[in-house]
Amino acid sequence: MTIQKIREQVLDLTEDERWELIDILMKSLRTKPPLAIKNRGIAASLVGIAKTDAPAPTDEEVKAILETRLLQK
Repeated sequence: MTIQKIREQVLDLTEDERWELIDILMKSLRTKPPLAIKNRGIAASLVGIAKTDAPAPTDEEVKAILETRLLQK
């Protein structure tokens, strides 16, 4: 049976029969285990995105970078 045939048959049902069908479908979906999706959050997924092999900048280099950035604004 195709989804199109199911749609056609559903539209022939009364409103009460459609609500009963919805109830049956909802119950059938509740019995299935949820998909195992790991929701780590946005911040956790970004960890290491900008990681490089270069050493971290020194405090003086960071200050210089910030000053340059502020002057550009």
